[in-house]
Amino acid sequence: MPVVDLRSDTVTRPTEAMKKAMMAAPLGDDVLGDDPTVKRLEAAAAERAGKEGALFTPSGTMANQIALALLTRPGDEVLMEAGAHPFNYEAAGGAVIAGVQIRAIPGQLGILDPLDVERHIRPTDPHFAPATLLCVEDTSNRGGGTVHTLDQLDALTKVAREAGLRTHLDGARAFNAVVASGVPLARRASGFDTVSFCFSKGLGAPVGSVLCGPLYLMERARRIRKMLGGGMRQSGILAAACLYALEHHVDRLAEDHQRARDLSMGLMMDGYDVRLPQTNILFVTVSDAPELQRTLEERGVLCLPTGPDTLRLVLHLDVDEAGVEQALQAFAELKGIR
Repeated sequence: MPVVDLRSDTVTRPTEAMKKAMMAAPLGDDVLGDDPTVKRLEAAAAERAGKEGALFTPSGTMANQIALALLTRPGDEVLMEAGAHPFNYEAAGGAVIAGVQIRAIPGQLGILDPLDVERHIRPTDPHFAPATLLCVEDTSNRGGGTVHTLDQLDALTKVAREAGLRTHLDGARAFNAVVASGVPLARRASGFDTVSFCFSKGLGAPVGSVLCGPLYLMERARRIRKMLGGGMRQSGILAAACLYALEHHVDRLAEDHQRARDLSMGLMMDGYDVRLPQTNILFVTVSDAPELQRTLEERGVLCLPTGPDTLRLVLHLDVDEAGVEQALQAFAELKGIR
């Protein structure tokens, strides 16, 4: 029985064409600044993001943590949505590395309301940690792959700018937002000081993320990356996979979005409680998520419970139409215990 892995879009494996690109990549020592493939990737990423420079990092978590350290001082407060990745899934890195506290603001499906952000910026007072950074996640993972509208992004950065806050866009799945909205990343990130995005999620590379921003910040970011152990040597072999993904796997994200909609519609027709996804992530409400997850696994369908009554399903380039049908069949067989 084939296995349909819907746990995450991080489980993708390099395509044969991507492997060939990796093996053919010219290499150097990136810590010494002379890996030509890394340089090509950073230039391409900066251009896509509309920023002056970029820094290749091993992970999105490291890119985010570098951004927090760059844009704050110890004792500052960082505002972000309550479901945001740096608050929930980065091992308290903000507190340990940057020495900041995170103020989590409840949003709607992972989307922040600019008025709520404005209300959560506390006045200058020695009792309070000064808010100095707004971090926005787009798309929102815990929100279900939801996409900020351009008006929302502009309004959020305007509130931050008027209050003297700097801004970081955690764009781990930024290109899912680009494809869903039709708005280029450079425009979506135009109001932010820095933006990060991942190659190892929907874009299908095995490793890697990038942080983009002004050149003077990227120079400091390189030092922080080294301090965190993220300076890699012949990392062009990894950067080549990311370049291939950037050049060949962005437009095809629309296929993942369509398959996520097909899967959600099929589950709805079977009586499951599902919200129609905007991109490649959908959540299914069930009575006993851990039990249903184990039973689905027996039928060759892997997914993750995100709570006692919620399963998360993520579509990606390793799941085709046959995989969607296999998943629907497995869920259909389990309607009685949902």
